[in-house]
Amino acid sequence: MTAGPNFLTTMIKSVIKRDGRTVEFNNQKIVAAILKAMAVTEKGEDIVLAAQIADKISHNSREEMSVEEIQDCVEMELMKSPRKEVAKKYIAYRNQRNLARKAKSREIFQSIIDAQANDITRENANMNADTPAGMMMKFASEATKTYVDESLLSEDVREAVANGYIHIHDKDYYPTKSLTCLQHPLDRILEYGLRAGHGESRPAKRIETAAVLACISMETVQNEMHGGQAIPAFDFYLAPYVRLTFQEELKKYGAYDNKDYSYLNDVKITDYLRRDLTGLVDDERVVQQCINQTVGRVHQAMEAFVHNMNTIHSRGGNQVVFSSINYGTDTSAEGRCVIREILNTTYEGVGNGSTAIFPIQIWKKKKGVSYLPEDPNYDLYKFACKVTARRFFPNFVNLDASYNQDPAWKADDPKRYMHEVATMGCRTRVYENRFGPKTSVGRGNLSFTTINIVRIAIETMGIEDKNERIAAFMDKLDSILDISAKQLNERFEFQKTALKKQFPLLMAGLWTGSENLAPNDTIESVINQGTLAIGFIGLAECLIALIGKHHGESEEAQELGLRIVKHMRERINGYCETYQHNFSLFATPAEGLAGRFTKMDKKKFGIIPGVTDKDYYTNSSHVPVYYHCTPEHKAKIEGPYNKYEGAGHIFYVEVDGDATHNPEAIMAIVDLMDKYDIGYGSVNHNRNRCLDCGYEDASEDLTVCPHCGSHNIDVLQRITGYLVGTTNRWNSGKLAELKDRVVHE
Repeated sequence: MTAGPNFLTTMIKSVIKRDGRTVEFNNQKIVAAILKAMAVTEKGEDIVLAAQIADKISHNSREEMSVEEIQDCVEMELMKSPRKEVAKKYIAYRNQRNLARKAKSREIFQSIIDAQANDITRENANMNADTPAGMMMKFASEATKTYVDESLLSEDVREAVANGYIHIHDKDYYPTKSLTCLQHPLDRILEYGLRAGHGESRPAKRIETAAVLACISMETVQNEMHGGQAIPAFDFYLAPYVRLTFQEELKKYGAYDNKDYSYLNDVKITDYLRRDLTGLVDDERVVQQCINQTVGRVHQAMEAFVHNMNTIHSRGGNQVVFSSINYGTDTSAEGRCVIREILNTTYEGVGNGSTAIFPIQIWKKKKGVSYLPEDPNYDLYKFACKVTARRFFPNFVNLDASYNQDPAWKADDPKRYMHEVATMGCRTRVYENRFGPKTSVGRGNLSFTTINIVRIAIETMGIEDKNERIAAFMDKLDSILDISAKQLNERFEFQKTALKKQFPLLMAGLWTGSENLAPNDTIESVINQGTLAIGFIGLAECLIALIGKHHGESEEAQELGLRIVKHMRERINGYCETYQHNFSLFATPAEGLAGRFTKMDKKKFGIIPGVTDKDYYTNSSHVPVYYHCTPEHKAKIEGPYNKYEGAGHIFYVEVDGDATHNPEAIMAIVDLMDKYDIGYGSVNHNRNRCLDCGYEDASEDLTVCPHCGSHNIDVLQRITGYLVGTTNRWNSGKLAELKDRVVHE
């Protein structure tokens, strides 16, 4: 018996979306769209007709169709049906959606063109979105974010973003495959020279060249990454060039004296301090004269370094380099000279005496080296506190914190800095490593994503039983943590396909292991040295939503807060095994995000006292900025969280009035860091700044500049670990937070 002909029609299997992605066909979406159009007509919905039309379109002669083609078919079938009026509504709705998509982009672009001060143009206080280069960056940024949402994110990730559960940081850089940040192994640049693209420089031979190469290294790599740049051991790296400069001065002195003083090249120098030459004779006089000259040159080199880091622009001229330097533990005479002169330069200020915004400076506090009165660098530590009291920097990283210690650190190891944690000024910490040596050097963060734990808590507020409410919160938190880890892994899979040649300097040996790559090799084999961070925001508001109080005011809330953060850390440790990456937990330095989540939650849930009644959520695990407490209480509450926040955290204290003549207050705060196992901290205080001439002082309510008479006065403030020269570039959320800050006393 011969088989009859096959009359079965081909079914649509996949749909090509507007962004080019191919997804599985779902005829229920056609039904839903038709029912929406029917709902606004007099006759109302007819689910049978809608299902019939969807079924007819599904049985098509093609297995793949575009969204637009399917919508054309819907229009045609509706016009042929008894409900022609529905076709008109469907066409009208379709046109409105197209116009809405275009209108949103037009509105955003127009705000950039008009240099409007809004949360789009003030997303990052370190970027000037009003300049031509800044405008171009914002145009690209806003357009790229839409592309990422439509083309690079999984459906569940996209929904989590749209619904305000997670925020993907630096999403506009996602398509570039760039990484976030780097702790520069500057010794490689100084010893072997710099080669980036078409330009190159020779190895350094004197302190001036070394300082310039440090600038160029950070500026160049800033253009290859979307985050900050740091030098993990500024003192150690530059110290050899102090001695080389001294030797150069000996040679100059000999040329003037017609004598060879090279036998003094390695003379023992206990410290590089300027002294009067009166009474000095022979070699002692020669050595001291050359020391004096060397100190002068080191100081000028540090002045040039700081000046360059505040004036050299990167990313198409849109911003100065987001730079940080770590120092404080080199006890050699040369290392101490570098430390002393960078501190002197910072204390004096730049230009007309203005506080330098960059680099963010970080003092490495370590017992036996740079903290206690008997330590060799204690005098410089005291000076660092004096500088901080006037200029906000340096911040302080606590190498004695339990989680910042490394048994491999040895006091007599000339490269002991390899075993010292270094931070980015904002707070980012990269140290532990499952795939290589435990070090900060030559590594950085790959990307990070932040969870809105406040929204999760709000969604459980209707559960009356407290234990059930907390259990429901934990379950929801786990699901969002899973999505965050999945999203970061997907971004990693995308980043790893980049080629070495796309990062001419970063992957020329600065990133660990990259020196072994060929130009057309992918970076897959080396980027797992970096970290993937899952951050969180609003622990205080989360706790208020769950039990009515935040951790600063309730022991019960503190216990729950620690339970939540510890749980996140444990889950993240599990992702390290699941995905085989260096996942870590981040105390997010929320800037643009501080108000974004709040606006979304306020719109959906309304005003909830203590939760959504402000324009911002509290940064990570901080005690709220409006909460009155002593510095010690703040340290006691926030300190225990730091051991879980391996991707970075910060502790800060607001000091009242003029701290310039009170370095002891700074030292007392560093003592609190030591007492409560805090990893990284800083001090905020009042600093007025004339935006016309740069004059600064700490007087209260300054309205007229005593130097130039200008009324253009602003207050220098720290935003998320770094300084901003003017609050004019702050977004609405951070401005609201600034207004609420109280002094800790």
